[in-house]
Amino acid sequence: MKNLLLGATALTLCAGFSSAAYAEFTLNILHINDFHSRFGPITSSDSNCDVETDAAGECFGGIARLKTAIDAKRAELEGQNVVLVDAGDQFQGSLFYTQYRSEIIAEFANDLGIEVMAVGNHEFDDGPEELAKLLDAVDFPIISGNTNVENEPLLAGRIPGTFVLEVGGEQIGFVSALAEDTDETSSPGDNVEFEDTFTSLRAQVDALTAAGVNKIIALTHVGYTQDLQIAANVPGIDVIVGGHSHTLLSNTEEGAAGPYPTLVNNPDGVEVPVVTAYSYGKYLGDLVVTWDDEGNVTSADGAPILMDASVEPHEAYVTRLAELEEPIQELMAQVIGTTTEAIDGSRETCRVMECTMGNLVADAMLDRVADQGVTIAIQNGGGLRASIDAGEITMGEALTVLPFSNTLATVEISGADVIDALENGASDIENGAGRFSQVAGLKYSYTLSKPAGERISDVMVRSGDDWVPIDEEATYKIATNNYMRGGGDGYGTFAEGDNPYDFGPPLEQVLADYIAKQGGEYTPYTDGRITVIE
Repeated sequence: MKNLLLGATALTLCAGFSSAAYAEFTLNILHINDFHSRFGPITSSDSNCDVETDAAGECFGGIARLKTAIDAKRAELEGQNVVLVDAGDQFQGSLFYTQYRSEIIAEFANDLGIEVMAVGNHEFDDGPEELAKLLDAVDFPIISGNTNVENEPLLAGRIPGTFVLEVGGEQIGFVSALAEDTDETSSPGDNVEFEDTFTSLRAQVDALTAAGVNKIIALTHVGYTQDLQIAANVPGIDVIVGGHSHTLLSNTEEGAAGPYPTLVNNPDGVEVPVVTAYSYGKYLGDLVVTWDDEGNVTSADGAPILMDASVEPHEAYVTRLAELEEPIQELMAQVIGTTTEAIDGSRETCRVMECTMGNLVADAMLDRVADQGVTIAIQNGGGLRASIDAGEITMGEALTVLPFSNTLATVEISGADVIDALENGASDIENGAGRFSQVAGLKYSYTLSKPAGERISDVMVRSGDDWVPIDEEATYKIATNNYMRGGGDGYGTFAEGDNPYDFGPPLEQVLADYIAKQGGEYTPYTDGRITVIE
């Protein structure tokens, strides 16, 4: 393997290439993104699936189903050109990662036969150290063209900007980019810099073109919206396979953000296919691209393959996961702290009024991201599924309280939209709806006798040590969970907000870390942050 350094961009070429193509060339691109260590199956709402529900055929995904589907596609396409790629974010999101970190990721990724992977922002969640361990363990390159690691000793020279893979005697060039705000959403440390996405990609494409590569795939971790902008503004890219935004593209499924592939005209008027495959291994992306002998894409078709109950889990993977789960049961029993009194998470209170569990979870959420300028946290009462008795608190109890595998999310909205969100939370109290707003950094009152949409009053926000009326014209940065941020439980104002980010740490980990931060002992409380006016 020959390495050429081009400024901050590393170009990696595989030796032994043939000369330019003499005929049409078709490549089957299998792809995943944002797997987030969801090695076990998930439910329709993306929470962890238990054995009984999975046996009933109601679950999706899991590494064992992916293995079956990937092997089946390779068998179906035997003798054809196939590549398996990963658009990043293998780290974080399950107790498998908590227990094994990069070790389990490398084991399964190597066995699946991934051939190139983009760095995702969550690959930095445990600093450069854990990413370096992944690089040590995998059998394939992990690339990121705008991630400058040359001042980080653990990573310097180890993350190429581009990669060229020989497939069927043809040179397939990969370029890559990572979200520029990764220093805010993860923990890359002071020695890693994230350069301009568009400038970097243009340089990467130019380097590959100069090396004689005329089939270029962008493997990105910047999100679907920015992928569309890349397609429209960076000439020379033939295909974009993306991740980061957990976007579903489909020509048949309701709720998809766009068609699969989404076609975007580049600066030369050429259509560029853009694909991404949701997240958590729920789908296997399957795109078939054909180039002519001059390196122009002549067709791009496919569809994401749903990993539902019709896909039989790979037996050896099921057995291996069972082995790996044994220490996780010990993790579930791990004591994360104590509580001096019972913490009330019952639906009877948390869906109608301030409750001690609501305060604990909202406080933990706000504390986690306060250094990012977040001043308000809103958690739906229905997302709190249990109380915790006085005494020791285990990780298993934290997961029982917060079982939905939700992640910490942030979004910017106006003060008027904060009030609108609170109105939504109070709109169906009579029916015990889970949308009721538990809060931190905020006080409010509601009047049950008033009609829905007119119940909220006296909304106050913290200003230093004081409470002041919310400014409807001002912008506030809100912490919530990814379900609500996406509009779940009627929180459409969050879905329409600015600068959304849904991929923070799992809420149960946020809760555990907050309890540890309190010295390991927590005293539940209410403080009048929600006032009920009959």
